[in-house]
Amino acid sequence: MERRALGTTGADVTAVGLGTWEVGSDWGEVSEAEGRRAIEAALDAGVNFIDTADVYGDGRSERLIASVLEEREEEPMVATKAGRRLDPHEAAGYTAENLERFIDRSRENLDAETLDLLQLHCPPTDVYYRPEVFDALADLREAGKIAHYGVSVERVEEGLKAIEYPGVETVQIIFNPFRQRPADLFFREAKRRDVGVIVRVPLASGLLTGELSADTEFPEDDHRNFNREGEAFDRGETFAGVPYERGLEAVEALRPHVPDDATMAQFALSWILSFDAVSTVIPGSTNPDHVRENVAAADRPAPNDAQMAGVRDVYEEYVFDAVHHRW
Repeated sequence: MERRALGTTGADVTAVGLGTWEVGSDWGEVSEAEGRRAIEAALDAGVNFIDTADVYGDGRSERLIASVLEEREEEPMVATKAGRRLDPHEAAGYTAENLERFIDRSRENLDAETLDLLQLHCPPTDVYYRPEVFDALADLREAGKIAHYGVSVERVEEGLKAIEYPGVETVQIIFNPFRQRPADLFFREAKRRDVGVIVRVPLASGLLTGELSADTEFPEDDHRNFNREGEAFDRGETFAGVPYERGLEAVEALRPHVPDDATMAQFALSWILSFDAVSTVIPGSTNPDHVRENVAAADRPAPNDAQMAGVRDVYEEYVFDAVHHRW
């Protein structure tokens, strides 16, 4: 699989990585055995970048990753996140003491002396205007508790502010055919500053698999059921912020542009990877077959000009007004 430089970290990561939110929580019931199989399938397929967070299942995702890696020879880069354990989740809580406490817990969960990459986990916007937060991360790197640090953001403006801090080496952001705004100014600035870009929610919570319908029922503990209006966390994390019924219409409009030899998910992933500012994309799944299909997207050719134009047309007609200026 193609590898791409992850900013200035010195790591070359696979174009398709693995996101493990589903392994931890908020996607319905997932057994530990299912979670392990998904991680193992990704490693078997050559994935060398795994993303997690300390709140995915209250550390369950981190612990499962560590358990699988203990039995394997591979040494993928494991990125985790910190900050969302704060209750209330407010900017004032992003202190050096709290960050160190969260990081120490993740080090224990991942059985790692030094975390490969630590990302602030979608903090309140005010955090990006507090240099002392980023000074604390630099101190933790100096202490050897983290090797690199970055941010996971909700909005383009937050990403642009974060990369003004020289120690920020990566930004994780939502980007897909239904969330195209990052391809404008943010991607240009990230590339100019040699910042690694990690793309999350690439399949819009399953919308861009083309397999959901108006009759699809989601479990009670699945965020696609309980967070459609942002009741639990940022609405943009669920279906990329697109109203579900409108998203289904957009999917049908997109379907004719998908090549016959690709799934819609593979087409969406290859579209994302056609942007050279992207370092890696991290689809999540607990289905090993889906994990392998996602990885295979890295070897597909980029969409041609007509397909790119078709994606843009669908975006502008169906979802632009709902999402473009919000995130």
